[in-house]
Amino acid sequence: MVYGGRSGRSPRLYPAGERYIAGEAIGILIIDCLLPLPPGDVANATTYPFPVRYRVVKAASSNRLIYERDPSLLPLFIEAGWELIHEGVKALTGDCGYLALFQKELADEFPVPVFMSSLLQIPFIHRTLRGGEKVGIICADKSNLTEQLLRNVGVDENIPVQIAGMEDVPGFYDPIVRQKGILDFEKVEAEVVRKAKELVANDDKVKVILLECSDLPPYAAAIQEAVNLPVFDFNTMINYIFSSLVRYRYDGFV
Repeated sequence: MVYGGRSGRSPRLYPAGERYIAGEAIGILIIDCLLPLPPGDVANATTYPFPVRYRVVKAASSNRLIYERDPSLLPLFIEAGWELIHEGVKALTGDCGYLALFQKELADEFPVPVFMSSLLQIPFIHRTLRGGEKVGIICADKSNLTEQLLRNVGVDENIPVQIAGMEDVPGFYDPIVRQKGILDFEKVEAEVVRKAKELVANDDKVKVILLECSDLPPYAAAIQEAVNLPVFDFNTMINYIFSSLVRYRYDGFV
């Protein structure tokens, strides 16, 4: 599909002086971490079939966000978010599920849709399941996926979840969270698949997998092949929001 195609219609007129750049509907706030970024990672632009615009939030380290839950980071995300909005983006997301910490504050701040955490999909997913069925969450660090963070995205005691963390998988945890060493893609994929299989085997009520971490989508297809369940992640959310922001006329016949 050609974005913005207008075959057979009159050209539009655009006034001078609107903005420096255009055509990037999704703005992505990136935490200040140097990581391996295979295709599928939120911070790899080739992940998307449409252009996105990034902004690194300097000094917003994973340690300050995930472990310290540092409230002084909020102004940094606000400043970076406004920069992206002034550059023309139509919605804002992030690259860490633990940005649920600031979901409400950032949504209140900006005049565009804000969806900072992949966890925001859980209430919607829950409504698609039978009573008692669960969303299985695979996250970067289980001990830091707190009840409060889940409540920030609308997940309460009425939405049953089962959580598995990657904190005991050095091949993932060291390069992604500690930012040390090398990411061996095939080994990590096998470990993530093992986590998903354990989630399903240990609780037969788990009927959907949700990947919290923005570094886990590269393994989503392998997970689905292994457990034969729907798999949601940052990219399912980003694609969904983009599809609401940029609509195309249908071609076909009756």
